[in-house]
Amino acid sequence: MLLRRGLRLRYVLQTHRQEDFIQGTMELARLTGAQVVAGRHPITGHADVRMGERERLHLGSLTLVAFHTPGHTPESMSWAVYLDPHHAQAWGVFTGDALVAGETGRTDLAAPERTHENAALLYDSLHQKLLPLGDQAIVFPAHGAGSVCGSGIADRELTTLGFERLHNPVFTSSRSDFIQRKVMERIHRPSYFSRMEEVNLRGGVPLSADAFAIPFLDPNRFQWASHSGLVLDAREPEAFAGGHIPGSLNVWMQGLSVFGGQMAQPDTPLFLVLPEYADSRDAVLALARVGLDQVEGVLAGGFGTWRNAGLPIESSGTLTPEALFSQLAGSQVLDVRERSEFEHGHIPNARHAYVTELEERLPELGPRDDLPVAVVCSTGYRSGLATSILLRNGFQRVLNVLGGMSAWQRLELPVRTGPPSDADFEPATRLTGIEEQDAAPPSPS
Repeated sequence: MLLRRGLRLRYVLQTHRQEDFIQGTMELARLTGAQVVAGRHPITGHADVRMGERERLHLGSLTLVAFHTPGHTPESMSWAVYLDPHHAQAWGVFTGDALVAGETGRTDLAAPERTHENAALLYDSLHQKLLPLGDQAIVFPAHGAGSVCGSGIADRELTTLGFERLHNPVFTSSRSDFIQRKVMERIHRPSYFSRMEEVNLRGGVPLSADAFAIPFLDPNRFQWASHSGLVLDAREPEAFAGGHIPGSLNVWMQGLSVFGGQMAQPDTPLFLVLPEYADSRDAVLALARVGLDQVEGVLAGGFGTWRNAGLPIESSGTLTPEALFSQLAGSQVLDVRERSEFEHGHIPNARHAYVTELEERLPELGPRDDLPVAVVCSTGYRSGLATSILLRNGFQRVLNVLGGMSAWQRLELPVRTGPPSDADFEPATRLTGIEEQDAAPPSPS
């Protein structure tokens, strides 16, 4: 794009080290001749230019001002952007993970035992350094909704400091309340984060030249080849439930980086079943970003060719929240969201296990195989993955609650708050502790 417009990339700004994907900073600099600009913290990886607090970098009509905003990570930097001739007011600010839409980055990554201290640093950084930039400043964060680098990030592409000042908890809460909130956040730390951190501190690794040269395999070749690896089915959860390759895992397209990175190891041969019209390069790139570059085949023509070839098909069930409510007696409910999500509100009698910890916790949970297991998350995607994990472990009566807790709460069905129970995983034979009038479904009025 830059070449088409006759432009040259001169600088690559680094906000902080990344743990959720492989950085392409050094490779981008190598390809373009740009210089990498970062802060002065000693943990910062490769950089050609290091800038201290409030130092300025001039680039044509732009002026960039460096702000050290620790808390998410010790070295986190934010970069305020000023436009000529409007020197007095910041036009925007690149915040990395320090400030995101509706939230801040998590404060437990660098050192979980210092979450309290990091939360205080983050609160002070944002109040003392970014908020004074003014309500007009556009915020350019590193992540959007769904990132595991923060909890409850809002699903909006654009925001401003003014909007965040009115709605973001870091600005609407007291310092002590914000710190306590971050301490209680308890977001799952994906297993591949440590691997990504190590790779990125070395400057990252380039994408191989033949990364997208993935063979499309006909159903019979796919069946034979995939026995040596893991099949990831990236279709929507309801499509997966209707029919899928036995033993495959349901990891939707947008979840491939986060959940593919946790379900597979770097040396695991991967085989992909993609949604209709999906671009295989998007899937391959999503996996490569978390160090999974062993994609060895894509099912040619999608699942329809497998079906038409008469090869083995496995299926699972789906359930609406209303249907689940009507048959809670005799159902085992398994909630696979983050613990903090569960504590904020869950289905009565539900047991809890975060989706990527489910397999190792099955003996502890002890679900009965003679009763259906209804799996719930926020909307149906993580529960789709959990459903496929249960199927791989021999459970046959597994139901994905489509719409999840979002739909459950929208229908005003009963909700409990608080931590998971230590009781055995058993069917909800009655709605213990809920008043009869609360347990009844809402009237149609």
